[in-house]
Amino acid sequence: MGVVTPPTDRTPKQDRSRATRRRLLEAAVACLAEHGWAGSTVSVVAERAGVSRGAAQHHFPTREDLFTAAVEYVAEERSAALRTLPVQGRAAVVAALVDLYTGPLFRAALQLWVAASNEASLHPRVSELEARVGRETHRIAVELLKADESRPGTRETVQGLLDMARGLGLANVLTDDTVRRQRVVAQWAALLDDALD
Repeated sequence: MGVVTPPTDRTPKQDRSRATRRRLLEAAVACLAEHGWAGSTVSVVAERAGVSRGAAQHHFPTREDLFTAAVEYVAEERSAALRTLPVQGRAAVVAALVDLYTGPLFRAALQLWVAASNEASLHPRVSELEARVGRETHRIAVELLKADESRPGTRETVQGLLDMARGLGLANVLTDDTVRRQRVVAQWAALLDDALD
């Protein structure tokens, strides 16, 4: 009689590894947004993700690796969501772009920027990440707004929208700025209609 191997419901190792990595990235962004840089350690993130510290360090050897990867991961997820946004007019596009800067991702990124301004090892990584994410967000904004960047002033108009959105995100960090923000978004959508048509 041969050896019978019992059936297993185990997920393949590679899938488990990807799932662990994703949980760590999502937990890192949540911790950074809630506790800031000082309160977000690898141990805190690992606990929140439901994995051991060793498992966290297997995927991300340093704290800087973990948090820059986390912000990049969520930025890519948001960019993917923006790319699939059904275009319903400029007001919807402006609102979606502003939403990028008023949620947990922006809070996490802001904490990372502040830490990078004081930590030499983190500064170049965050600067490079922010430049890449900024370029991608600008490209998607141009696409969604159907803006013609060959026209003088269009590039600056789109960049002004993104800078304004970042400013609205900063205003929302300490207090809920929803009511005022809605009026500003409506006004910017009207300005963009005039500027880009």
